[in-house]
Amino acid sequence: MKSILFKILKILAGKVIKKYRPLIIGITGSVGKTSTKEAIFVVLKKRFKVRKNLKNYNNEIGVPLTILGCESGGRSLLGWFKIFSQGISLIFKKDPDYPEMLVLEMGADKQGDIEYLIKFIPCDIGVVTAISEVHLESFISLENIIKEKQKIIIHLKESHLAILNADDHNVLGMRTLTKAKIVTFGFAENSDFKAEDIKISYRDDNVGTSFKLYTQGKVLPVFLNSALGSMQVKAVLAAIAVASHLKINLLDIIEDLKYYKAPPGRTNLLKGVKNTLIIDDTYNASPLACKKALDILDEVIAAPAAQKIAVFGEMLELGSFTEQGHQQVGKKAAQINVDILVAVGERARDILRGAIGIGYPTEKTFYFDNNHSAGIFIQDRLREGDLILIKGSQGARMEQIVKELMADPLRADKLLVRQGPEWSNNY
Repeated sequence: MKSILFKILKILAGKVIKKYRPLIIGITGSVGKTSTKEAIFVVLKKRFKVRKNLKNYNNEIGVPLTILGCESGGRSLLGWFKIFSQGISLIFKKDPDYPEMLVLEMGADKQGDIEYLIKFIPCDIGVVTAISEVHLESFISLENIIKEKQKIIIHLKESHLAILNADDHNVLGMRTLTKAKIVTFGFAENSDFKAEDIKISYRDDNVGTSFKLYTQGKVLPVFLNSALGSMQVKAVLAAIAVASHLKINLLDIIEDLKYYKAPPGRTNLLKGVKNTLIIDDTYNASPLACKKALDILDEVIAAPAAQKIAVFGEMLELGSFTEQGHQQVGKKAAQINVDILVAVGERARDILRGAIGIGYPTEKTFYFDNNHSAGIFIQDRLREGDLILIKGSQGARMEQIVKELMADPLRADKLLVRQGPEWSNNY
């Protein structure tokens, strides 16, 4: 049944693409895809009819559903019948409101995922964010991840555009593999869209990230309200590259970026109990993303005598890199000298081992086998003004701890990831 569903969705989505011919912006990478998608959507939506991935639909079912403008039918045959009817209607009738552009995050959990999507959803613009050791249980090696992700660039035509992260040599190395025009973004000196002087900044009682944008011979100041850290800057740089290619004025792009908000669970700053602040980065986790999040924790200015607390759940699907990846995160936490380091879940013990192994005090490390116990412990330890980073893989469900510590848990459905009924379960 699943293979039949895949086939029907593929046929319907492919025919809709051929009929309406929207400009397709495909985004892939190991980290930063969703933030990049959101940033691109923000800078295009005022001027074009644009659609982005519905929810977190970035796979072989989700991307076709986005093209059809439908949510999943779940276990309902009637629900899927309505989706198929919607697809058929789009093909045989003309929908004047169908999007001019589709901003599509394309995920890859295993080899062949990107290739599957681009065969019937060919991109006009391909964006690659960063490559790191994720889903290694399926991919086995980093090289296999690179080979899969680069397919979004290889298939582009000469008239198309490839947008590459200049700071990641695995991504920048793809520039020789495509006929498309190459544009780069990042912090490297020769980036076409370069950011410098990146700082966690405070403006009108709001915390955000400021940087200087260097491009096209210009230097322009940018402030991202409530978006924290270099990963958010990278997402915005990619968005600026896309919008510039589509002839949108740079000053207009920067103005539109005032409305950019990091998606839930991506380094969002939330108010916590006891007048604390939470850096909610619970959407997912990889060693690279965890270390970037620790950089943010280190840079945000806390109140005098306040504690900086790092709480990590397990990082899943790392395969043979599991122990090493977790220990890397622990070492980084020790290097910035967090005041309390908490690990949740058996694999996360290696975060504590990594920290202790380079001299971090054992008495500042704490382990729990479930989120509820960790949440109670942290709440008891909190002091006014403390700053808490919370991060883990999707399966670790670390948003449960955020909900326990946030000042307004009644707004969890608006502020946190995975709050729908399909995610409801006990700790």
